[in-house]
Amino acid sequence: MSGGGNKKKPTKTQGWEEAGSEFYQESYPTDADLDPLQKDPNPKHLATLLPSKQTRAAATIRIRTNDNRTIRRQTASRSRRDSTVHRRASTAGDVQVAMLPDLSENLSNEQTTWEEIMQIKGMPVPMAQKKEMKAKILNEPNLRLQGYEQLNWKRRKIWRQFISRLKEMHTKIELWRSALKRIEGHFGTGVVAYFIFLKYLLFLNLFIFIVIFAFIILPTILLVNSDNSTRVNSSNVVFDLIQGTGFMEHSLLFYGFYPNETFNYLVNEKVMYYNLPLAYICITVVYFAISLISIVKSAANGFKERLIEGEGQFYQYCNFIFGGWDFCIHNEKSAAIKHKAIYNEIKACLETERLEEMKQNRTRGEQTKLIVARIIVNIIVLGVLAACGCAIFFIFSKCREMQSDDYFESLLYEFLPSISIVCFNILIPFLFKYLIQFEHYSPLVVVRFTLFRTVLLRLASIFTLYASLASVVGNTDTDKPACWETFAGQQIYKLVITDFVTHIILTFVVNFPRAFIAKHVENKFIKLVGEQSFDLPKHVLDVVYLQTLCWLGCFYAPLLSFIAAVIFFFMFYIKKFVCLVNSNPSSTVYRASRSNSMFMLVLLVSFVSAVVPMAYSFSEAEPSRGCGPFRDLPSVWSRVEFTFYSTPDWVQSVVAFLSTAGFAVPVFLVLFLLLYYFRAVNAANRQMVSVLKNQLVLEGHDKQFLLERLSKFIKQQQEHQKRLRHVDVLQDGDTNISSN
Repeated sequence: MSGGGNKKKPTKTQGWEEAGSEFYQESYPTDADLDPLQKDPNPKHLATLLPSKQTRAAATIRIRTNDNRTIRRQTASRSRRDSTVHRRASTAGDVQVAMLPDLSENLSNEQTTWEEIMQIKGMPVPMAQKKEMKAKILNEPNLRLQGYEQLNWKRRKIWRQFISRLKEMHTKIELWRSALKRIEGHFGTGVVAYFIFLKYLLFLNLFIFIVIFAFIILPTILLVNSDNSTRVNSSNVVFDLIQGTGFMEHSLLFYGFYPNETFNYLVNEKVMYYNLPLAYICITVVYFAISLISIVKSAANGFKERLIEGEGQFYQYCNFIFGGWDFCIHNEKSAAIKHKAIYNEIKACLETERLEEMKQNRTRGEQTKLIVARIIVNIIVLGVLAACGCAIFFIFSKCREMQSDDYFESLLYEFLPSISIVCFNILIPFLFKYLIQFEHYSPLVVVRFTLFRTVLLRLASIFTLYASLASVVGNTDTDKPACWETFAGQQIYKLVITDFVTHIILTFVVNFPRAFIAKHVENKFIKLVGEQSFDLPKHVLDVVYLQTLCWLGCFYAPLLSFIAAVIFFFMFYIKKFVCLVNSNPSSTVYRASRSNSMFMLVLLVSFVSAVVPMAYSFSEAEPSRGCGPFRDLPSVWSRVEFTFYSTPDWVQSVVAFLSTAGFAVPVFLVLFLLLYYFRAVNAANRQMVSVLKNQLVLEGHDKQFLLERLSKFIKQQQEHQKRLRHVDVLQDGDTNISSN
């Protein structure tokens, strides 16, 4: 073939950008090659000139030519063996070329026809076109499956239909669906990912509460004699509700209420036993483990989306422009919201490219100044964190020493540590936000560093509070609480209540009047002071901080998970009001996948910070001797050890074997082999992805080739029609002349 059959082509395995550039580098048949087709317009002959067919043929010819040259260099005595090698090499080359799937030879059956119809549902095309495509597929002949294949296909079909209907039902009854759509339209997918994250925390705490209620609270209600419980009468019910003291201290809310008994009950005249202390610690381990699994799974999903985004910018804009529209939108308001959402996504991509270009154009002197500025800022941040920790410890210690006969003063001393922590959590992030301006990071890095520093601030405040509680617990004076677990639960309970009330006050009493005045008064200073943007890192830390308190406090206050779920429910509406009423769209555009990964990473750090002190209190801290399910035990984990020693000998032998090298070494080898296997599968999948990308490139070449041929054919037909009309005009003129 003429037209560059021997021309060297660039590789096509470097991503979509290279594939896009190659789309215009493929050589096509010349007019001389197409002249026979004009005389014999057979579709089979035209198919042989498609670029994909030319690539296959060229690859096979090159392999055979190289083999023939090799054969000519060999001696006559080895000609027969070399001929065999040549045939095998040619066959191998044909197999490699044949790995590219030929999409033009696809015979359909019942299963493939039904799968094609299911794929039509997800296509971004009008409904009329979908109906037309479905009717066309149904009218085509297809093969019927027989025997087990038909039974297996019908089973999968019924199951998929059931799952599809469940998804449709879930979409219709989904919590806050319309609110999420509205937020997405005004602020983009990155902000709506925050509200989805908040909903995730709501359901996580509901699950924790259900587990605790089913295995700890409900057995206590059913099996504990209510006459033995301590009853406290209090005249200040409201203050007891706020502080967790009085009658609240001796209720199901706190650790000290639960007994250290193994209950027995009858089921069908058979005695059954329920070890409440063992259930207490086992359920704690269970909901921590399930929380970890849930976080890791959600983070993995976000990581997959980030891998897809990491393929490059070549296809993203095409997806936004040609595949980003939702054809299920049926009114003008929803269409306007979707327009804004697509606009925000494109804006995020363009902003990322602009900042990357600025980063590459920095001089060496500018980079040196930037490094020095970042070092100074980080030193200041560390000093601020240390000062906040010392201040919280000092305030907590002094408030414990102060006593007052006045009720309101004593209430102030009780809440002053919680109020100080909340104030630090609100004010210090503004300092971090100001300091990070001198570091000149990209918006994504600004969000990450701000989150990281604010997480350190909040975790430092929590650890300082925990250290203060440890100092109180370790105190041998008479001032030590009778039940330090209940005391710790009360402190965390007050932190949760104080934090929630602070959000309400800031949202409706402080920020709403600012935003209202800024929107209705035309003054630059007032707008500067009153206008607010939706600061995503700050709001993320608000809910993550609350979730960390919930994890820390569920052991000392089992009903705290239910309180946290209720707070998250109302927090959604508070944050929605902040987003839609008080705030303007932020200049930093956040993407959904990166935002979700960022949320889960911060939540994972907070989870670890909650697990570490809990593990220490389980193994090292001595439980109170007068309250709780672990009284008179050296540690909480001692209950698990005593229970383990009471199990049969074969159970102890099995567990002992699991801790020996005879079990660990084979498991390590099996894990290593599995790792090698999945690595090999991953390499094979990457190779197949590369092959399929090449096939997509070739299919694009075929389309381009056919479009060019069609365009040339139409032009030829138009020129032919012009020539015919010109001949008719000349003939009419000659006829008129002859008649005259």
